[in-house]
Amino acid sequence: MIDFRYHLVSLIAVFLAVALGIIIGTTALNEPILADIENQVADLQEDKRSLEDQTQRLQARLDTTEAFEQAVGPALVNGTLTDQRVLLVSTNEDVDPETVEQVTALIGEAGGRVTGAVSVLPAYTDPSTASSLQSYATGGGLPAGIELPTTDDAGQLVASLLAQVLMVSEEGVVPEAAAVSSVLSGLTSLEVLSLDTDDVAPADYAVVLTAGTFTGDGAADRNETLVELVSALDRAGSGAVVAGDAESAGDDGLVGTIRADPDLSAAVSTVDNLSAAAGRISTVLALTAEGEGTSGKYGTGQDTQPVPPVPAAVP
Repeated sequence: MIDFRYHLVSLIAVFLAVALGIIIGTTALNEPILADIENQVADLQEDKRSLEDQTQRLQARLDTTEAFEQAVGPALVNGTLTDQRVLLVSTNEDVDPETVEQVTALIGEAGGRVTGAVSVLPAYTDPSTASSLQSYATGGGLPAGIELPTTDDAGQLVASLLAQVLMVSEEGVVPEAAAVSSVLSGLTSLEVLSLDTDDVAPADYAVVLTAGTFTGDGAADRNETLVELVSALDRAGSGAVVAGDAESAGDDGLVGTIRADPDLSAAVSTVDNLSAAAGRISTVLALTAEGEGTSGKYGTGQDTQPVPPVPAAVP
């Protein structure tokens, strides 16, 4: 009879044979597999070096283009805003202060003057502050001559209030300094607005600077509140330009929201590449076009022009 030891020895022999087969098979396959992997790694390294070289060349071209645009920018905008006053409004903290300075300088090169800069704080568009803003706007303590729309919408009320004290009408009516001071003091005390310059005076044009997008369930409502401000500034003065980055041209960005509205985009110019010299040049030239009653979409986004037309009188 076949005993247990025979079965045990047979099983061990089988396992040893399987193990030996695996070892022999693995050894035979290791070399071609390893060689193939090494070849793939070598190809990937070569592709990486090629992409790095390409990136460096593209960055060099971009730097050259940016330097050129910065050099010719003053010449392109020279005289386009002679004696015109411009207000700068930043819509969020993502707007780069350096960009604000660059826009301010280019407006000066164009012959214009920035009369002040203000920033809209998050509380301005926060639905939780709507009641306090409405109370302030309708509380009876506003400067004489202010006429607010008949509405309960806090965004519309405050937008109209700001526009009436910060913009010079097309007829040349300049709001009184006391009215400007009173309204700005009231809104800064409510922590919905901050002053970025020591003095803020009424202006002919408004440049609204923005960056990024709103997120969350209230994104659309927050955008709508800013749109109301942009519309009010545009109507009260000689025109408004909204300038931001590529992200702001998305669905939840201020630039994108304005462009999605045919009526609004026909009244307010937008720029989506403010961080580039070309975008800042477009912002200044767009102000000139606004003064002539022409609005456009400028930048690198879909259905945009690279830059506004350069006035014929400009060298």
